[in-house]
Amino acid sequence: MKKEAGPDTAVLRLDDPWDEASAAGWSEPDGAGATAADGRSRPVEQRGHTAAEVYLEVQDSPAFREVRRRYRRFVVPAAAAFLFWYLAYVIAATTAHDLMARPVAGVLNVAMVAGLGQFLTTFLLTWAYARHARLHRDRVALELRWETQEMTRGAER
Repeated sequence: MKKEAGPDTAVLRLDDPWDEASAAGWSEPDGAGATAADGRSRPVEQRGHTAAEVYLEVQDSPAFREVRRRYRRFVVPAAAAFLFWYLAYVIAATTAHDLMARPVAGVLNVAMVAGLGQFLTTFLLTWAYARHARLHRDRVALELRWETQEMTRGAER
């Protein structure tokens, strides 16, 4: 961020390193661009969309719906299964004292094994979620992010 010199010294200019055009014609309609006073190429703004309109357009896109569908196809069953497993453990611990007190190996009983199983399934579910996101959603979501950033560049706020 630099402070502009001149008659209006209270104006600040944000230096955005991503604002420079990296290649001729990239992110510029028809390869046309305007040149700023400092010699840097700036894309010509031809869009009159507000940021809200851009995000609503992206939300209605098939790619966004696909990302949301893939997310729900994993999260809803996984959350339901984990919630069922957790509630089964709590209900068994409060109602089935004899079952939970049954020894498994040495001083370990069913309650301790099931409690440790809660921790294990938490870590396994976290790993499975991260793997699913990396393999099935991250690439499409990143493409949507870049597309949205390009669409909102120069959009009215």
